[in-house]
Amino acid sequence: MAKISTPQLQKPISIPNATVMMLAVVAIALATAFAWFTGEGQISRIFAQLNLLQQSPPMWLQAPMVASHYLLFPTVALFLCAVAITRISPQPKPWSRTLVISVLLILVGRYVIWRSLSTLNFNDLLNGVASTVLFAMEMLGLLVSILQLLLLLRVRDRHIQADQMQLAVMDKTFLPSVAVFIPTYDEPEFILRRTIIGCQAMDYPDKTIYLLDDTHRPEIRLLAQRLGCEYRTRPNNDYAKAGSLNSAIAATQSDLIASFDADFVPTRNFLLRTIGFFQDPTVGLVQTPQSFYNPDPIARNLGLEDILTPEEEVFYRQIQPMRDGVGSVVCSGTSFVVRRSALETSGGFVTDSLSEDYFTAIRLASQGHKIIYLDEKLSAGLAAENITAHAIQRLRWARGTLQAFFIETNPLTIPGLKFIQRLGHLEGILHWFTSISRIIFLIAPLFYAFGVIPIRSTPEEIIYFFLPYYFVQITVFSWLNHHSRSAILSDVYSLVLAFPLAVTVVQAMLSPFGTGFKVTPKGTSSQVFRFNWSLAWPLVLMFILTACSIWLNLGECLARGNWALEVTPEEVTHLRGLGIGWIWSLYNLVMIGTALLVLLDVPRPSPYDWFDLRRVVRLQIGDRTSAMSDRIWWGTTTAISEVGANITLTQRGLPQLAPGETRPIQLSISEELINLRGLLTHASNEGEFPCVTVQFQDVTLAETRKLVELLYCRPGQWQRWNTPGELQSLWILVKTLFRPRVLTGDIKVKAMAVSKG
Repeated sequence: MAKISTPQLQKPISIPNATVMMLAVVAIALATAFAWFTGEGQISRIFAQLNLLQQSPPMWLQAPMVASHYLLFPTVALFLCAVAITRISPQPKPWSRTLVISVLLILVGRYVIWRSLSTLNFNDLLNGVASTVLFAMEMLGLLVSILQLLLLLRVRDRHIQADQMQLAVMDKTFLPSVAVFIPTYDEPEFILRRTIIGCQAMDYPDKTIYLLDDTHRPEIRLLAQRLGCEYRTRPNNDYAKAGSLNSAIAATQSDLIASFDADFVPTRNFLLRTIGFFQDPTVGLVQTPQSFYNPDPIARNLGLEDILTPEEEVFYRQIQPMRDGVGSVVCSGTSFVVRRSALETSGGFVTDSLSEDYFTAIRLASQGHKIIYLDEKLSAGLAAENITAHAIQRLRWARGTLQAFFIETNPLTIPGLKFIQRLGHLEGILHWFTSISRIIFLIAPLFYAFGVIPIRSTPEEIIYFFLPYYFVQITVFSWLNHHSRSAILSDVYSLVLAFPLAVTVVQAMLSPFGTGFKVTPKGTSSQVFRFNWSLAWPLVLMFILTACSIWLNLGECLARGNWALEVTPEEVTHLRGLGIGWIWSLYNLVMIGTALLVLLDVPRPSPYDWFDLRRVVRLQIGDRTSAMSDRIWWGTTTAISEVGANITLTQRGLPQLAPGETRPIQLSISEELINLRGLLTHASNEGEFPCVTVQFQDVTLAETRKLVELLYCRPGQWQRWNTPGELQSLWILVKTLFRPRVLTGDIKVKAMAVSKG
């Protein structure tokens, strides 16, 4: 069997086609700028001609000359149809998805034609430039939306296939050997402990666990020895995670390789559900979704842990099944299984990009291997624990993806991929450029305060051309992504990192390899509120400018008085534009305000996460001075972690604790046969049932295993929940703005409700 060596597996292209194209774009931009400054009269004449065309659109692009309530009829009718379809088919089916997408494509096509031929303002040079830039950015966003809609026609669900493939694994007729890799750099020992225990607990006989330590820590070597897993290091840290994985491939032998990030814990049935797919010799890699056992910083900082879905949910509920339908599944770096022979023949993990996982899957697919996605939550890890870590992670993903333009494994040019596969990858690449569009959408309303009207339209035209598309799109947005995110909440998520992402996109196109691999910090804690000024200052500036523009626009409207009696058509257009700008700015103000609250990290007192888990427990207080040691209390856990538990008792009579006092206690979790020692740190007899808090102490390795398996490894425990609807989302954001978490003081550790049982 061939082996993978650590040296570089491929070299960047010296002058890639993408670079030539980018230089051509820059040259055109410079030529346009030169013409602007040297021949402004010519540019003005061109704008004048374009302005005539915009002011004389075809008859079919003009709103009918009827009352507004008649113009609203198409919007109302289409809205009701969309609502009816989502009620008849609560989950998208092939027929309902096709019908809705067809309607959306027609409406977006109609809207694009109207925007192109009727709404651009070329009255003068400044208006022309502002209108053109805004239009270009809007078309970029719509292009990504159109690609998504087309790809959504081929969504694939593999649950039934997994059920069938699993049978051969369960009856032991198909049992390939599996090497389980856990690459680590500087993650804390307690995080690695739970990951190793979780991997060892997987129901599969022929597996070997390898801990790949790139920091050569003696305590981690000792941890591996205590837990009974293989420990591997390498002479250097070349190529970061990709180099570590390639080194391990060269030093091990197995039919298949499963890989988990250092903080991801699989459920017991992970291998049972994934290995069966490799009975098909063309399958090269099976990817599963990422789940998280802690709330992401956006939900946490807003105090909406039990309401907002994790930030990645749209990707794993909508984008990955969509990508699976066209053969362009993204390998997300953890919780996947890959065929060793496929990896070896393709050259191992790609080493010349920050996104080694993404490009490795592309190279496998280009050689004819199937990359498939099983949409089942079979593992869970740590979401970024603060907004800084969240930013580091997203900026790394953006730069890594955009490095596609400068390496051989570019999904748009690499030989072996079908057109539809390239289309799937194009959608993912273009997504990062929409961060620039989002900034332009923030800036555009400010133009109205200075007399610049980037969109020229009448209220009737907006009602007739824009509202039908907008209302249908916003009605089915959450339905199409399986209720993982509302359109309004998606806008907040995209705005939080819009500025740093836009900067990263530009940097990646100019200097793609200028930044090395940055590991996302894990296992952190904090005791105070922290505001991230480095991320916030562009949004603070935009908030101030937007508020000022609203004031200026409102003041100008009031100063005009009864303007409709004696104004020119140009003034009518300007004042109508002020109305659009005022509404647009008000919406942006709400979004920016919410984004700023996200950038205020709330305290995270403990690095351990608590779970909303109900288990019957038996308590015995070790009080030698009284007969309490002989008395037994029964109760039910309301929250539990690796370090303690909150328990509601079924009877009274518990001894009171003085401030700071603790008492030794014995705790047994009956259903799991777990016996633990600890300290009683809090007791309350208030309410209908007494409540106590227990802190575990001197937990043995055997009991640690049982505890980790209880908290992280139960099949089916990582459940999904649905995002609020559009109106509810808007109401939640408004309430959050007027009652932020920093004022409520609600910073208690909340138990994750996704792990009930």
